[in-house]
Amino acid sequence: MLSQTHRTLLLTTAWDSIRQGLETGTALQVDAGRCEAPLSEPGASFVTLHKQDELRGCIGSLQAFRPLLTDIAENAFAAAFRDPRFAPLRAHELADLTVDISVLSVPEPMSFNSEQDLLRQLRPHRDGVILQDGPQRGTFLPSVWEALPDAERFLQQLKLKAGLAPDHCSDTIRAWRYSTECFGGDNSRSAPASTR
Repeated sequence: MLSQTHRTLLLTTAWDSIRQGLETGTALQVDAGRCEAPLSEPGASFVTLHKQDELRGCIGSLQAFRPLLTDIAENAFAAAFRDPRFAPLRAHELADLTVDISVLSVPEPMSFNSEQDLLRQLRPHRDGVILQDGPQRGTFLPSVWEALPDAERFLQQLKLKAGLAPDHCSDTIRAWRYSTECFGGDNSRSAPASTR
């Protein structure tokens, strides 16, 4: 669990990285070594942007490979300017923008012998899921359950996101689950926080 101070610093860093991206075209460079744990330790995160309740960008890391503070700065910049689904963010959009951060737990491999077995194991509104078959891979954060509360539909849409057919079935498909600690705020950077 992150403290309120940690959450505020991470959210401020995300906003600063987006603002610096608008000014310089580069992500904010942070000195994570000067921070205390867990911000200085390897961490995986997703940064999601919404504009008037519509998705405006979402980029993240599934594996922890750099300090959490650095991961947030880089992913916030990437969500604003490098999400291929959207044009790069423009300065006039900041007023309507919200930033949400999801800090991921270590993904846990799931063991299953059929799709029905996998569906039985999924925990709606709790599990983030990574699905992979060969080079095809996709993930849904736990928050996606709000739009797709049915496990079967959730899995079908995740297959599509991974570049697979919704009825795809094979002996080589693999899945992992993870949880997230989520918090966010508007561009006032007041960082109202709640774990979902």
